[in-house]
Amino acid sequence: MKNSNQENEVLQENSILDAKLQRRSFLQYAGAGAAGIALVAAGCKKDRGYGNGMGGVTLDFKDDFGVLNYAYALEQLEAAFYIQVASNPPAAFTAAERAYFQDIQFHEIAHREYFKKALGNAAIGSLEVNFAAINFTDKASVLATAKAFEDLGVAAYNGAGKRLKTDAYLLAAGKIVSVEARHAAVIRDLISNGSFANSEVVNAQGLDQALQPDKVLAIAGAYVKTQINLINL
Repeated sequence: MKNSNQENEVLQENSILDAKLQRRSFLQYAGAGAAGIALVAAGCKKDRGYGNGMGGVTLDFKDDFGVLNYAYALEQLEAAFYIQVASNPPAAFTAAERAYFQDIQFHEIAHREYFKKALGNAAIGSLEVNFAAINFTDKASVLATAKAFEDLGVAAYNGAGKRLKTDAYLLAAGKIVSVEARHAAVIRDLISNGSFANSEVVNAQGLDQALQPDKVLAIAGAYVKTQINLINL
């Protein structure tokens, strides 16, 4: 649905994406202290997707808000992961790797806050994450998880873009997915030099993967405690 007021709001919010995110600005996006950055399950009944009798949160793909909330859910997951890694990186990380993960952390926080602000009262609540399967002290475990999250994120944006009806939202999503692809490339090369665009993610036509929301959330769901329901998909 096209709405000029919504488009103007989204274009204004692009300043979050376009502005250089300095390290000293971290607390502005993450909130002061550990309580500000922790993801906990929220029960706010006025948020879209709550109080519908299904439990957890519901992503309704009947309009753009469903797609934006889908992206918001994924950005919450990524931000939570990178915040945890950056706050206490594996001992085996080099200085360069610690810096990379700090920078990616700031990007993911900015993406998360962009969607939260753009959605306003239509935003779903905060998701509760489940990182029990990740060994945050082990470099290989952290890099493998980062690779999985980034590859999945790129495929998720590619698969959901066609569902957006508002040009301004599509523009913002395009800017974000290109950053996610940069993340995926550097993480892949940290694991195996030159693997940034191998056949696992880029096909013979030179196109990146695209996955539909149900496929993406079936994978991401292993790291989320909050139940996520999909309707009108």
